[in-house]
Amino acid sequence: MNHLPETGFLRLSQIIGNPDAEPPIPAIIPVKKSCWWAGVAAGRFPKPVKLGPRVTAWRVEDIRALIASV
Repeated sequence: MNHLPETGFLRLSQIIGNPDAEPPIPAIIPVKKSCWWAGVAAGRFPKPVKLGPRVTAWRVEDIRALIASV
């Protein structure tokens, strides 16, 4: 598993990965973007935090809890 920081925020590309990035970003939770957002809407995945008008992120603690619950 990827090394997650103890606290802070993760952007969506850090969670679901981005193979086109340079260097490629491996997925922590390997799902497509549409599946992730559907899971957020259904309550399967944690709700995001708006850090700015164009910046959405998730708390590391929430992602760790999601991984632990699987």
